[in-house]
Amino acid sequence: MRIIGAADEFWRLRVTRVDVAGGLDFEWHSDILYRRPSVGQIDEVETWYVEAVKLDDVETVVRVAGFTERDDADAFVRRATDDLAEMTKSQFEDAYLSGDGQDADATEDDAPGAV
Repeated sequence: MRIIGAADEFWRLRVTRVDVAGGLDFEWHSDILYRRPSVGQIDEVETWYVEAVKLDDVETVVRVAGFTERDDADAFVRRATDDLAEMTKSQFEDAYLSGDGQDADATEDDAPGAV
């Protein structure tokens, strides 16, 4: 059975930051127990994912795109949110959720209808 309705009645978008560093979370020193690594180290290994979350089942999360810069992810979300408000559920799912959801190298131009 196919459900018909506005996409924003079924989905919402979010940006999630993932630290993909392979090193330790802490720096160990003999004079202190631990300290957090400097922010500069974390910035180099961040990935920002745009995810669609189903409103009636928050456990259903689909990765839409991935970015290395927060500004790129935010720009993608702004455009995708406009589409979410204008598209039907089926149109949004076909345009944004029909892929494998694992494209960590997406760019702003990867949005449907982007110029």
